[in-house]
Amino acid sequence: MEEKKFDPNSLIGFILIFGILIWIMYQNRPDEAQIAAENAQKELVAKETSKASEAAKTTTIAAAVVVPGDTLQVAKLQKSLGSFAYSATLPSATASYTTIENKLVTLKIANKGGFIVEASLKDFTRFKKDSGQLVELIKDNNSSLNIQLFTKDNHTLNTKDLFFEPTLTKNGEDQILSMRLKSADNSYLEYKYVLKVDNYMLDFEIQSQGLSSALVTNKPLNLEWDLKTYANEKSITYENRYAELYFEYEDGKTDYLGQGTDKTDNPEKVSYIAFKQHFFSSILLSDQPFTTAELYSNNLVKDQVVDTTFTKQFKATVPLAFKNGEIDQKMNWYFGPTDYKLLKSYDKNLEAIVPLGWGIFGFINRHAFIPLYGFLSTFMAQGWAIILFTILIKLLMSPVTYKSFLSQAKMKVLKPEIAELGVKYSKDPMKKQQETMKLYNKAGVNPMAGCIPGLLQMPVFYALFQFFPSAIVLRQKPFLWANDLSSFDSVYELPFRIPAYGNHISLFPILASIAIFFYMKLTTGDQQMAAPTQEGMPDMAKMMKIMIYISPLMMLFFFNSYASGLSLYYFISNLISIGLLLVIKNYIVDEDKIHAQIQENKKKEPKKPSKFQQKLQDVMAQQEAMKAEQKKK
Repeated sequence: MEEKKFDPNSLIGFILIFGILIWIMYQNRPDEAQIAAENAQKELVAKETSKASEAAKTTTIAAAVVVPGDTLQVAKLQKSLGSFAYSATLPSATASYTTIENKLVTLKIANKGGFIVEASLKDFTRFKKDSGQLVELIKDNNSSLNIQLFTKDNHTLNTKDLFFEPTLTKNGEDQILSMRLKSADNSYLEYKYVLKVDNYMLDFEIQSQGLSSALVTNKPLNLEWDLKTYANEKSITYENRYAELYFEYEDGKTDYLGQGTDKTDNPEKVSYIAFKQHFFSSILLSDQPFTTAELYSNNLVKDQVVDTTFTKQFKATVPLAFKNGEIDQKMNWYFGPTDYKLLKSYDKNLEAIVPLGWGIFGFINRHAFIPLYGFLSTFMAQGWAIILFTILIKLLMSPVTYKSFLSQAKMKVLKPEIAELGVKYSKDPMKKQQETMKLYNKAGVNPMAGCIPGLLQMPVFYALFQFFPSAIVLRQKPFLWANDLSSFDSVYELPFRIPAYGNHISLFPILASIAIFFYMKLTTGDQQMAAPTQEGMPDMAKMMKIMIYISPLMMLFFFNSYASGLSLYYFISNLISIGLLLVIKNYIVDEDKIHAQIQENKKKEPKKPSKFQQKLQDVMAQQEAMKAEQKKK
């Protein structure tokens, strides 16, 4: 019985496709576990909370004892705060807050520091849906905004420690909150917030009046913004993978810091800075780009079992330049969902923070998948929209599937003749290769045709791999046993954790793995039958058989903690692929007709070889000539 051996052309195609799959998985791998002490992490959080609480307590008491006529206390404040002692004597020098809100967001601004201390989104709840707890991007001292002031009377002050005076007014439906840090009645540093109706974006302006005599103005002031992002999704590991610090710089370029510990960058001409969580973002934009920025990102998930509160620590420092002795910087804040369509509607290139893939992958997502899926999901549940979406994509790709299977059928028909060439030129491998290429050319068969369709499908595969994790429309949408298509569909919680797998069993990845197994069984069997006999390649055939079992296992482990919507897509996609192949094999492709056509092609004048085939033949001819020369010597 003839031993089945593997065709090097099939091997090349397999290596290319498998290599791209490994690259995709590497690019989207989970963050490497970083060793850190649990007690140290808890102690750090406790210290920060304690310090913030103590500071608030101290300043409140200090302000409370200042009464009109208390010259001694005023003198003490004058000594510590210099020209800004005036702000501590005002009625607003208390730990109180002003709230502005619309139908989408609620923002609470503190008198102390004048910045936003709470930002909650009214249309979104955290992963524990039954609790009804809203998504809160800012709360419990996880964020601060500060400007360090250098006064001419040799004081260094931080605005986050000083008291601002609030004034809330309205302009139509717009809410305008002015927060002023005063050095005198008409001398102040002002934060102005303007919240519009039904909008996640608010105007934000920092300006000063009459401070040129109080502040050192020969260098810019540094605006410091930092945020520790709260976990809002079911899987903190999966959520953390998509938490990034993005920024736009140099007139439209966008970049991000990346995952890991202590990531930094210093871009120039920065238009916006986005502290992006998985599905939500806090973004600072500037009408006039900042000349430079100091950016910092740090991973806070050292242990996914212990570190379940925060995902990342983000920091940004940007300069505020003086103009004629005063500050006037017009900006915007965005606190809302990382929704591609919504961000694009602002026409500020904010949609670039949604990770849809680079190059052709992003192009496919932006111009094909987002519009198509958006249309389908408007009139059906998300799970059914994914199924119909998958069917449409597979139907569009069916000509590629047909071409691939037809190429395999042609190679299968030619296998006996190629085997004869192998016997005839068994002692001359070079001649055998040359004659094999001639046979391909004469029969009108391209040995690479089976690989090319597979490679053409890779952009679609990778684009979808990026599309589903970025689709906020899947968040907390149930389907069958999955209660959230943007997270894993756990059907059983394990009493222990399996490395690289997790402590739960997701069903959709299991179904997808089974479908992949049968699909590979079907296609690999055809490839092995079609592959011409080659000497010295039996081990590769065995490797292909092993991959039938390894690939589904990789799928099972890799996707167990991924979005169930993505696993649902791959399950349905492979079911459809199996169905298409069976239909093509049994009802469309007729091997007898193919054989007859090849025999007819042989009678005709051979086609002019393609550039690739000609180059390959030339190389083999050169090698044959060199071999002949060596024999003469």
